[in-house]
Amino acid sequence: MFRNRVDAGRRLAEKLGEYARHDVVVAGLPRGGVPVAFEVAIALGAPLDVIMVRKLGVPFQRELAMGAVGEGGVRVVNENLVRQVRVTAQELSSIEGRERAEMDRRAARYRGSRPPVPLTGRIVVIVDDGVATGSTARAACAVARAQGARRVVLAVPVASADEVSGLLDCADAVVCVEAIGNQFVAVGQAYADFAPVQDAEVADLLDRAAHRGDFEAAGAELPGASETQQTQQVEPAIPSRTSNRG
Repeated sequence: MFRNRVDAGRRLAEKLGEYARHDVVVAGLPRGGVPVAFEVAIALGAPLDVIMVRKLGVPFQRELAMGAVGEGGVRVVNENLVRQVRVTAQELSSIEGRERAEMDRRAARYRGSRPPVPLTGRIVVIVDDGVATGSTARAACAVARAQGARRVVLAVPVASADEVSGLLDCADAVVCVEAIGNQFVAVGQAYADFAPVQDAEVADLLDRAAHRGDFEAAGAELPGASETQQTQQVEPAIPSRTSNRG
């Protein structure tokens, strides 16, 4: 469906046009969600930041999320799955401690000396490269609300059709380019190129987005970004609480 994350970000941005020039912050989920979020932020003319969350993977199958943790002490756990895979409280606590330490390390690596972009009273568009179990997305929404977001929009190129409607319990709106039914196995199946994103790329994209004004003042296009949309004269109404399935 998508050539790569840049293609996915540009196609996702087309579905988010009504948010352009509102008081919006685009927040990518590291690492794979940040290249997608970069394209969305450029298209919407919005600042870009990350929401730091870490998946709590099942010990014998780490890609399977039994929960997630986020900045500010946020913790989301799928208790049913934890019981099903027989993870003990001690094991869960150990995994959580390890993931929180890694989350803090990456936050410092990605932002450098820049403080987080304030979310209080703003529309926060949370972007990932896709949603499988939804644990990470739910944790990210909880982080945004804990930091004072006025409205939380979850935006992804691809997701399980079952999860799209279910995620409305944590987001005010869900925007999805392609919602896949029974054939959904993993996010990567929707991409021709789903190469891992490195920490250095995340830090570079955040730095370039933070210095976007320097490029615009010089009359230059931001490297590697889609062309910024023209400023709209009249702000449209904020979309209602619905999912948008392309």
